[in-house]
Amino acid sequence: MQTETISVTGIRCERCVQRLAATLQGHDGLEYASANLVGEVTLSWDDDRTDREALLGALAAGGFRESASG
Repeated sequence: MQTETISVTGIRCERCVQRLAATLQGHDGLEYASANLVGEVTLSWDDDRTDREALLGALAAGGFRESASG
């Protein structure tokens, strides 16, 4: 199990947080996800079923990209 907090761009309101949740919903291997309005997303995932790059790809597909500071 891996856990990481990633800073992302694209979160400006509660609706954005809900859209992010919908983007990640059902992602195989994702055990936990939490986002806040300052763009911090905490993810926990099963290493055997997914990885950081796959999760970042899912976020990018939903319009959320890892910020340069993240």
